[in-house]
Amino acid sequence: MIPVQNIYYMLAYAFQVLNKNGYKDIAAEQFNNVRELCAAILTRGVSLQLKRGLGKEYIPQTEPLSSLRGKIDISESMKTQSMLRKQLVCAYDDFTVNSFMNRILKSTMELLIRSDISKPRKKELRKLLIFFSDVDSVDVHDINWRLQYNRNNQSYRMLISTCYLVIKGLLQSNTTGGSKLMDFLDEQRMCRLYERFILEYYRKEHPEIKASASQIPWQLDDDFDSMLPVMQTDIMLSKGNTTLIIDAKYYGHTTQNQYGVNSIHSGNLYQIFTYVKNKDAAYGDQPHTVSGMLLYAQTDEIVQPNHVYHMSGNKITVRTLDLNQPFSQIAAQLDSIVVSHFE
Repeated sequence: MIPVQNIYYMLAYAFQVLNKNGYKDIAAEQFNNVRELCAAILTRGVSLQLKRGLGKEYIPQTEPLSSLRGKIDISESMKTQSMLRKQLVCAYDDFTVNSFMNRILKSTMELLIRSDISKPRKKELRKLLIFFSDVDSVDVHDINWRLQYNRNNQSYRMLISTCYLVIKGLLQSNTTGGSKLMDFLDEQRMCRLYERFILEYYRKEHPEIKASASQIPWQLDDDFDSMLPVMQTDIMLSKGNTTLIIDAKYYGHTTQNQYGVNSIHSGNLYQIFTYVKNKDAAYGDQPHTVSGMLLYAQTDEIVQPNHVYHMSGNKITVRTLDLNQPFSQIAAQLDSIVVSHFE
């Protein structure tokens, strides 16, 4: 289980915007639950967005008007007999703050106000909602999260991601909060945050090493790759001809249990082994070292994997990352991985 304060640090690395001046003092606050943390991030983020101005977009509108705007919809004008009222039905694009992203922000703040966050936090959110008077609410059960970002709305990326955590967490959780994360976010969403946190940590804290989420090409004898799946890594660390492929896993159980015997998740081990061997083969005759690692978020289970295997000339490590401790110690664990593989 993860203390709420560590969630802030994970989000801060995953979304680099949290490291900027407008957000830094959030790190010093104490939060009783993840909703409070997300509410604080949204309050600060929306306030900063309001200073820049709420984003606008063109939204198609069709309505009867007394003065011409856009294109006249003759068919609809005749059907509704709007001309009898000295009006014509016009179709036009309205450049408005009533954008889909602003609707998500408004609806998320309304949802948080109805949740069990502190009264001062609710008061802050209500003050912000005043600036959303021209923005409609959206049905939070029916949001299409496949949004397109560009240079004009990049500042919304972290805000919308926080909204996603809030909406999915509040709609699917029946618990009352507390100081841990698992009562708010499910395993799948936490896994994505866990992967991105580790990748961005290495990018920021270890610039001497190239950190990426690269694809590994299949090393084929005849170049026939029809229907082969893409080998997409979570984290690939490289320095010179030394490569470490990390598969970050956030599971409720770090091992599988069959007939009372604990073992490594077989699918995870097969996958990392395949990644390592194909990357290894890509170097050809060049001097190189390719290793793999299954990095599980540590659970409360008694049995935790912590082993190094030597398989067909490559090292495969299976270990855990303890997120239930001061963040400086989490960082030390991640740093030790770099030391053991690249120094």
